[in-house]
Amino acid sequence: MIDVYAAAGTFADKHRLAVDLATAVKEIEKVPDIPMFRKNTAAFVHELPPGAAANVDGDGDYVRVQVLTNAGALDREKQLAVVERLTDIVAAAAGDLSLRDRTWVLLTEAPEGGWGLWGHAHTNAELIAAARAAIAAGQA
Repeated sequence: MIDVYAAAGTFADKHRLAVDLATAVKEIEKVPDIPMFRKNTAAFVHELPPGAAANVDGDGDYVRVQVLTNAGALDREKQLAVVERLTDIVAAAAGDLSLRDRTWVLLTEAPEGGWGLWGHAHTNAELIAAARAAIAAGQA
């Protein structure tokens, strides 16, 4: 799951941004291209009213991107790739390449058993089993 927080008006096409971010994370994670992952890798773009965010100096022209994955989904190489690619996507979507310097990407892991899908809090082993079952059932 990806949450983007930015001042209202930062992005002209929030839907395209959400699709691009979700696609990037799915690709970097290298999960199978099955409905389980296509339908459950998503981004949410939250627009903040003026003055709702600031650093110590009072600057509010930042973008915060929080990426929540199941525990262990991103090794160091994938962490670096997610931060770089999402930062680039955000700056391009805003039409402001200087936003690369004002985009914070936070990587967070859900605790074991803390990834809820279909009304159940899944462990990593359960998620892997569900993916394997979907692949075996031909849900590609």
